Amino acid sequence: MTNKLVNKDRRRIVQGFSTVAATIALPHRLTAQTNNDTEVLIIGGGIAGSSTAFHLAEQGHDVILLERGEIASEASGQNMGGLGGSGWGNNPNLLSYLTAGSVEIFKRLQIDMGYDMEFRLSGTLTAIHTEEQYEYYQDDVISQRNNGYEIELLSAREARAIEPEANGDLPGYMYRPQRGQADPIKATRAFAHAAEMAGATINTGQNVVSMTSMNTGGYSIQTESSEFRCQTLVLATGAWCGPVGKMLGIKIPIVPIRGQMWATESLPPRLHHTIGSTISSHAWSKNNGSNDVTPPNLTHKNGNRMTRHLYGRQRKNGEIIFGGDRESLGYNTKLDLSGIEVNRGHAAEVIPLITSLPIARSWAGLMPFSLDGSPLIGKIPIRDNLFIVSGLSSSGFGRGPMAGKLAADFIHSGNMTQVLTEADPARCVTEAQVI
Repeated sequence: MTNKLVNKDRRRIVQGFSTVAATIALPHRLTAQTNNDTEVLIIGGGIAGSSTAFHLAEQGHDVILLERGEIASEASGQNMGGLGGSGWGNNPNLLSYLTAGSVEIFKRLQIDMGYDMEFRLSGTLTAIHTEEQYEYYQDDVISQRNNGYEIELLSAREARAIEPEANGDLPGYMYRPQRGQADPIKATRAFAHAAEMAGATINTGQNVVSMTSMNTGGYSIQTESSEFRCQTLVLATGAWCGPVGKMLGIKIPIVPIRGQMWATESLPPRLHHTIGSTISSHAWSKNNGSNDVTPPNLTHKNGNRMTRHLYGRQRKNGEIIFGGDRESLGYNTKLDLSGIEVNRGHAAEVIPLITSLPIARSWAGLMPFSLDGSPLIGKIPIRDNLFIVSGLSSSGFGRGPMAGKLAADFIHSGNMTQVLTEADPARCVTEAQVI
């Protein structure tokens, strides 16, 4: 039986996969690899890489995915779990495609394929803190609604009718019903498992130490324990795209940005929506705090806090989790407890309940930011058959599924869709300088 027939049979299995079976098989299911040659090799077992593997395998491609740790062990498993934007809009741009498209893919995996990811369209309430901001967002909401996006401007009283713990003393809230939430670890592993069931091979514990272009075409990838060869290589290594790119002699301008999260002890259900906060006037003015070496939309610049970012929710296990710090510190993931306390204060401004709840645990991770704020999705033109899916910033969990699908469609068809123009790696990936 050929590999293509095996893949076809496996895809049939996926379509009828039961909820119970998918849930039981989800954690740490690995396949022993006996043939290290493949058509497509993906490096990175986060949600973008796992989604790429899933969609390519469904299209009949031979796929191997390598992850140096466990699936969802980096940013994809460490985030808040928020997803979705404001719908497709009348003329969808790249971010609308990524957010709205990812919601549809989440629906498919949980509803149609039976994976328990704790996915639901909970909607998001975004707090407005000043009258100046309220006036600004009045016009902004009108503009977004005219462009077909689903968003409402609520008074504090209206917000408390659907989220009783919301602060009633704030000027108002924005409500986006198309935003939702899911468990990051369960969801990322669901994509990896779905990829495996469609015929892909998922190999964890494979730390890549070198990559070379072969004279016969394709790539040789050396891990600490094995060698793999492929015709097409996909880099989905998130914040580590820079060091990985150096192995191939290219410069990928992805900056690792430290994000911090914290959680309370488990409580009975208190929060029904994902919770956000409008950033300060600094962020929506012309000066966004960025320059040619610093990505936009960070909370810090040169060690100083510039603005606030806030996002949180209550998990199914009862924990209330919040985060929002975005600081450029290289690959430093050491916790800054003072920053966590600042973020906790921001959360308490929106949800006063937080004031009485001690922090039970906290953690940090690295997010991949591009210098211009746009993702990198597509073919790297200075190398043959080399693709990248990265630069999804702090919204990688909510954008990664569709980013992976778009990358898979590009590889499958050989054509870049118009919506990926903004994400074209050709705009910024260059040959590495030889020193």
